[in-house]
Amino acid sequence: MNAGLKVVIADDEPPARERLKSLLGDIGDVEVIAEAGDGQQALQACAEHAPDLVLLDIAMPGMDGLEAARHLAAFEPRPAVVFCTAYDVHALSAFEAEAIDYLVKPVRPERLAAALERVRTFAAGRRQAQDAPARPRRTHLCARLRGNLRLIPIEDVHYFHAEEKYVVVHHARGEDLIEESLKSLEDEFGDRFVRIHRNCLVARHELIELKRRPDGHVQAVLRHAKEPLEVSRRCVAHLREAVRLL
Repeated sequence: MNAGLKVVIADDEPPARERLKSLLGDIGDVEVIAEAGDGQQALQACAEHAPDLVLLDIAMPGMDGLEAARHLAAFEPRPAVVFCTAYDVHALSAFEAEAIDYLVKPVRPERLAAALERVRTFAAGRRQAQDAPARPRRTHLCARLRGNLRLIPIEDVHYFHAEEKYVVVHHARGEDLIEESLKSLEDEFGDRFVRIHRNCLVARHELIELKRRPDGHVQAVLRHAKEPLEVSRRCVAHLREAVRLL
């Protein structure tokens, strides 16, 4: 028996969402866990519910489906995307956005069923990939702010600082909290960030120099930090080498 699929439906037209729900109900073994009226709502729903599949309209107000799909590609775990649109002119762009399938409205039941089989194959491969030692690296981090979702490009991060059970991400647009450990971030992005303290990882390209205070403590000077950051003694030698190689 096939594993049940968790699905988010994103379309700005309620009748279109109702039709997809009806078709999915006829197929069975599928759970619609959330609905969205635009791309931003779709991202929020995926961040909250981690679906296997997003049935995604392309022409929506605000963030359209193509932009949402590009953001979804950075999610971990990444949901499968199947576009459902009234226009077939977007097909090339859809597959460039790594869509699993592309359905033209009105969606035919047999085409939807075929797309779901492709999604099941994708989901099975995703589960195997999660158990494998090597996994694709993300290009963005997801932060939640008062119920909203913010995507932070990894390349915009200046440094991570651990505070209690959260990690503060200091980046080009400000600061955000994420619920991840420094250890997991270091494991995933160790080529981009270097540890300077048990509670701090710094982007290598942000490092300018190390300086020693009169009391003997070493600090790291960053391009975009308001003040130098404390360097622990155990990290000094490794950090000097990192700075020398810049």
